[in-house]
Amino acid sequence: MRRPLQRPKGAGSAVIWDLLTFEHLMTNQVIHLIYWAGLALIALGSFGTIGAAVGVAIRDPFPWGLVLAIPVAIGGLLVMGALVLLWRSFCEFYVAVFRISEDLSVLRESVDAERKRTAP
Repeated sequence: MRRPLQRPKGAGSAVIWDLLTFEHLMTNQVIHLIYWAGLALIALGSFGTIGAAVGVAIRDPFPWGLVLAIPVAIGGLLVMGALVLLWRSFCEFYVAVFRISEDLSVLRESVDAERKRTAP
């Protein structure tokens, strides 16, 4: 059975070791930034859709422009709501996968410690 690499001793080497071996993941800190950046992009897209609807309503001199702009604006808002829900679920799935990985790592360490205690 292959033994895992041993963690080096020292002040600065522990941080580098964690980054290189993925023992401690930075997902919890980074996922919040990714989530808010995605929400900002979704908001920009929805503002663009609403702006396009207003542009269609202003540009057309006949009332058909307004008739076309209202469904575009409503559809844009509905799509924005769906995208927000999808983005949130994607980010939660991403965090759940990495938390499962961390839990498995802890379980592996506890099993290894138990094996060392019961080994003759």
